[in-house]
Amino acid sequence: MNQLNNSYNRKEVSALWLIYLSYLILTFNHENILKFTGSDGKKFRGDIFDDVNHMNETMIDNWNRLVKPEDKIYHLGDVYFGNQQEAEKILSRLNGKKRLIVGNHDTIYGKGNVLQKHFQKIYMWRLFKEFNMCLTHVPIHESSFRKVSYNVHGHIHEKKSPTEKHICVCVEHTNYTPVNIEEVIKKYG
Repeated sequence: MNQLNNSYNRKEVSALWLIYLSYLILTFNHENILKFTGSDGKKFRGDIFDDVNHMNETMIDNWNRLVKPEDKIYHLGDVYFGNQQEAEKILSRLNGKKRLIVGNHDTIYGKGNVLQKHFQKIYMWRLFKEFNMCLTHVPIHESSFRKVSYNVHGHIHEKKSPTEKHICVCVEHTNYTPVNIEEVIKKYG
């Protein structure tokens, strides 16, 4: 098995973070997500958070506790539901040099688009040969890994990744907290 590599340019950024905040504004302001249940019938957010504001503030606090203003952070899609004004309020509070891997619920075009304003770079996917991984919103077939061994993804919430070569960073798997790339390397490398 190929190993993950942690030889990225440390002078370029103090830390590299990954997160899939799935529906939060991230489905920030997505009240129905608190009612979603897993295959076992148990709520996978509703028992953790009192309401959508509690969920939003917890995720903002977790993000800003770890991610410094100079850090790069890749959000793996589905940034928000609802109106852009609410998204603006939340995105403006989040630390880091934000990059977006577009999710199936993200709208990236249009006048005054909040995602274009708050994300320095927007990708459909991002290949990191130096980490031996490809970042995507949805898990991709292994034949599409493009000369790397791992696919780091979001989209599937509390469900397990399809294979050992897929690494899910949905907040349900990361205690509603960003994951440092070094931790991904330690765990899977």
